[in-house]
Amino acid sequence: MIQNKFGEMIFDESDVCDLVMQGRHPMDLAGMIVDASVDLTTWPDILNPVPDLQQQRIHNLSVPEFHKAQQSTWRMPEQYQQLDIAEYILGLCQNEAELQRCGAELLLYQERDLFDLLRYLKYLVDVMAQNQIIWGVGRGSSVASFVLYKIGVHRINSLYYNLDVGEFLR
Repeated sequence: MIQNKFGEMIFDESDVCDLVMQGRHPMDLAGMIVDASVDLTTWPDILNPVPDLQQQRIHNLSVPEFHKAQQSTWRMPEQYQQLDIAEYILGLCQNEAELQRCGAELLLYQERDLFDLLRYLKYLVDVMAQNQIIWGVGRGSSVASFVLYKIGVHRINSLYYNLDVGEFLR
């Protein structure tokens, strides 16, 4: 938040997110001046995406249909939505063994239609790093994924420890 030359407090997207995380809905903050680049009209949908799914008769959806509907509502900036995640991850590889492992894992992620998930995880890691949010070293079967290691989701080099990605992507 910054103060303009008139002494008014101007909130940016990060400030609005902080207020939401504190339990306040931005539409309830009367008199709040928000940077024009923040579109508050999308916030009710972000905070309560269920009505869209209810219109699709959520109770009649099969599990795969429900998962597909959920996966179509990623909330991330356009630059991450357009990111060629496979090219990005392969570009992080430093040797042939890393290229081979990432290539094999990326095929498994692609078979499961999880590239949007990888894009979102890249966005999440970037946001956490930018805001100096500390996250764990790694947990559960996800540490078996070398791709997640390269993105920065965890800090366990599964290639070094010879962990089988099949433990994660069953």
